[in-house]
Amino acid sequence: MQPSSRDAFAPGKPPDAAIGFRIRTRLADALCREPATYAGQRPGNATASGRAVKQPRPDRGNLQWHFSEHERGSAVVEFTFLALLLMVPLVYFVITVGQIQGGSFAVVGAADQAAKVYVAQSDPVTAQAAAEGAVSLALSDFGHEPGRANMTTSCEPADCTAAGSAVTVTVSLSVPLPFLPFAEGLSATNVQASATQLVGRYR
Repeated sequence: MQPSSRDAFAPGKPPDAAIGFRIRTRLADALCREPATYAGQRPGNATASGRAVKQPRPDRGNLQWHFSEHERGSAVVEFTFLALLLMVPLVYFVITVGQIQGGSFAVVGAADQAAKVYVAQSDPVTAQAAAEGAVSLALSDFGHEPGRANMTTSCEPADCTAAGSAVTVTVSLSVPLPFLPFAEGLSATNVQASATQLVGRYR
């Protein structure tokens, strides 16, 4: 049987071409690619003359644009997810801290006003009622419910209406968590403040 003229290792072929074809074939196998087509070989994608058909290469510009658009869409989704995951707790924390700070200012003002009102009254019963009213008014001005506050008074000496007595009013407030109306038993913290006033000789 006569060797075909298209055989890569036929006697009539130059040895350099056969060696080059073998090198390209093994290199393509190592790179997991299709083996290179020898000019004298007629593969499935060759023309009738035996010349290999050159496969069109994908446009790198189009591929780069496609991957760029895909990555841009993924970045938007990731940014939105991270913004919701991080910003919402951060904003809620800032609002809670602000409400606690407002509660601190409220109890300071309420205790000071209650002590001043208390020492201005002539009897302990009227003084206690007037002080409680001052506490409720002060807390309402700061946007807090008076029902969440507690007021206590102490006198030194024991007679709170005697001239020169020191009356100390302590107001404590339970600051609720913001935007949680259903959580009645939950609170962010308890804030407390005290104020002392002296009973004057002339009232």
